[in-house]
Amino acid sequence: ADGFHASSTIGPLINRAAVTKLASHVADCVARGGTVTTGGQECVALNNARTSGSDSQDKGCFFEPTVVTGATTEMLPFTQETFGPLIPMISFKTEEEAISIANDTPFGLAGYACTKDLGRAWRVSEAIDAGMVGINDGAISLEMTPFGGVKESGIGREGGTYGIEEYLEVKYVCMNLGFH
Repeated sequence: ADGFHASSTIGPLINRAAVTKLASHVADCVARGGTVTTGGQECVALNNARTSGSDSQDKGCFFEPTVVTGATTEMLPFTQETFGPLIPMISFKTEEEAISIANDTPFGLAGYACTKDLGRAWRVSEAIDAGMVGINDGAISLEMTPFGGVKESGIGREGGTYGIEEYLEVKYVCMNLGFH
């Protein structure tokens, strides 16, 4: 498949360093007992086809969407922000345990959950300590919505009406006109 084709639903990572980092996250998951069920490597043929020179920095930056089962919180995707198409799956027994696992990280850009139960959707979305939460949707970033995280994933928001707040100054004015 051609990642540059209009029908493509996933694009390249930002640079070769991101490809290397993502590959190291997958390798760490596997080394610690995880199982890659789909994807797991860069798209070598596509990346080589996009090479404009002999420098490896000119190679493409496509990586297969990857799912790892049997993940644990000791694996790199839980101790570093990944920024790539990697879903490390951790099993849990209760909603409370799932929330505890989701929040057991110094990061908080986004969290995701899948459920048919609307009550659970609200409870989980409120309990996940992240700047953005997707319920039954992995593509939650839109230009008209606030984008940003909490904890070590940032402060403040970009986009939407909240994004303009970073550029505004609030002024408080108290004026006594003697009408006491």
